[in-house]
Amino acid sequence: MPVPALPPFPDDVPTHPLLIIDYEQLKAGNPDEIDRLWGAATGLGFCLKNHGVQNEVDGMFEMGEATMKLPMGEKMKYEQGDEGTSFGYKAAGANAVDASGTLDTVEFINIAKDDAFAWPKTARRAYPPTVNERMDSTVVPFIKKSTEINTTLLNVFNAKLGLPDGELAKRHPDYEFSGSEARTIKNPKNMPKERTAIGAHTDFGSLSFLHNRLGGLQVLPPGVDEWQYVRPISGHAICNVGDALAVLSGGILHSNIHRVIPPPGAQANYERWSQVFFTRPGDSTILEPLSSLSPVVAEAAKNNTDKQLDTGGVTANEWFTRRIKNQRIKNRKGPETWEASRGTEQGRA
Repeated sequence: MPVPALPPFPDDVPTHPLLIIDYEQLKAGNPDEIDRLWGAATGLGFCLKNHGVQNEVDGMFEMGEATMKLPMGEKMKYEQGDEGTSFGYKAAGANAVDASGTLDTVEFINIAKDDAFAWPKTARRAYPPTVNERMDSTVVPFIKKSTEINTTLLNVFNAKLGLPDGELAKRHPDYEFSGSEARTIKNPKNMPKERTAIGAHTDFGSLSFLHNRLGGLQVLPPGVDEWQYVRPISGHAICNVGDALAVLSGGILHSNIHRVIPPPGAQANYERWSQVFFTRPGDSTILEPLSSLSPVVAEAAKNNTDKQLDTGGVTANEWFTRRIKNQRIKNRKGPETWEASRGTEQGRA
């Protein structure tokens, strides 16, 4: 599928740069590239080049467009529901983006890693025919390649944290159900500038592997009061650490707060599509610092004053379910519902 011609990101809009990391150099064990990755992961995030997934990404966008064109009644047959499960279709306006109950503007389709790995058997749920028809050619390859890339990153972090070989990988096993999923997101064109598409948040899981064609993603760097755009770079993926890794590392790895608003400039006249893969721990993984396995983590956890990293020892599934369920507008009772959907970004927005 050819990539559509889109206007460039405007040059007069301030942006926050991310480090560009060469994935091929990481796989080769280049120590300089590993140090650059570590600096980015303990800071704000990074862009990954040479990831080798671009053909599958383009195919996922095509799948998403076909899915969103289905009649609403057909899409709602696969709706994710209000009980804290993420997999399936989410209609625009199903979630809140702030404590006031403002509705989100995005619709998306989430496909569980468990279903991709089990295909053609069903592991978690059914999907629209537009998804099933592309499972073999596009969806399964995208999820498997994305999982491989994120596992490579996890192994780098494992070594830098001083953990025994494979400890982070053990908490992200392919054989256990998890919240890991591919998400294809559509935000309508010509939305008001002030209309937040996805509210300020940190990601639920361990690693996010994100592909954008248009601007709209904004970050709030530590110590900065104003949101800043991240410029999308063709062929590059934007990667960031999520809450689970922040907790497991005792706060060494940084789960950065971000949000999505309409694209700037002429890009606002186009639908904004994003493709992301979320790697999340196995459902039974306890979210607590791995202090007993690493003096580095133990020291960091001892000195960390961020109370948001204290999850109370919940499992990854409990953490994930709580946050998904309390975003849903049908579950809203008041501002306290929104507060209950928050993660490690609490108090930083």
